[in-house]
Amino acid sequence: MTVTVSSKYQIVIPPEIRKEFNIRPGERLQVIPYDNRIVFIPMKNIRDMRGFLKCMDTTIERDIDRI
Repeated sequence: MTVTVSSKYQIVIPPEIRKEFNIRPGERLQVIPYDNRIVFIPMKNIRDMRGFLKCMDTTIERDIDRI
């Protein structure tokens, strides 16, 4: 899939990608240059992030001298 940069340096995110990542009009994306690429990360409201790590295992093995 390819996109074209307009004369105003704008691009259009293809509908399939917008649907897959649930990107809506007015939503903000963080743009990060990484390893000779451009990465777009949808920015989420911090309130919407509440509880998204609740299934994460927080137990870790510790060295005996660190307990």
